[in-house]
Amino acid sequence: MTPASWVPHRGRALGLLASLAALLALVVASFWSLDLQWGKFASADALGSMGRFLAELLVPATDTAFLRKLGRATLETLAMSLLGTLLAALAGLALALPAARMHGGDTAPWRAPTRLVLNALRSIPELVWASLLLISAGLGPLAGTLALALHTSGVLGRLFAETFENQPQGPADALRVRGVGKAAVFWYADLPQALPQLLSYALYRWENNIRAAAVLGVVGAGGLGQMLSFHMGLFQMAHTSSVLIAMVALVALVDACSYLSRQHMQT
Repeated sequence: MTPASWVPHRGRALGLLASLAALLALVVASFWSLDLQWGKFASADALGSMGRFLAELLVPATDTAFLRKLGRATLETLAMSLLGTLLAALAGLALALPAARMHGGDTAPWRAPTRLVLNALRSIPELVWASLLLISAGLGPLAGTLALALHTSGVLGRLFAETFENQPQGPADALRVRGVGKAAVFWYADLPQALPQLLSYALYRWENNIRAAAVLGVVGAGGLGQMLSFHMGLFQMAHTSSVLIAMVALVALVDACSYLSRQHMQT
């Protein structure tokens, strides 16, 4: 290695060391500022309380009346995720069209403002949307469904727009040179070509939304999350355990169905 080439390598090494030192300083400062009391966490009282807590969680509630409520809450969570994802897919598709440059000659005048809207929608978490919507929609699944739809619209709109921009333009260009209008080009070339990828994105977001829907109930948006918040607040660990089992089972079921559907579309 010549001296001229050694200097840039040395500069990069010094920069890396400085970054690592700054990161280490931030970690140390975080521990110092939080005043974490590890002694209390590992004390006999804390370990005993944790043991009793885990022991109660290992015995889920199985009484018939509670299981009926749990079943209704599970279906409510599933419905919230399905409807929220469906509304988001429709809204995302509507927003993706002005947000995408469909071909090389497309000026796309609404591309920048529409992408700002999509960025705003997806930058606000579902829990924040749900908390805001509870003021107008009140407690229940409506606020949770709308919260999922608003956040997911921003995510799917951006993904759909990228799909339209990155797909091959051969079929669409062949129709354009024959004088076919924009609407016909979209319905007969752009959309059919992009549809498998759009459906794959929508199914993947449904997987995420089933998890989010299970959590949104914590702020009063209905479903399993609302039951979880209620029983944990009363320290009813047996009921809490049953709710957690239902959450895990529902998420696993939806993940499996979504994965199989996406695999089927790719074959």
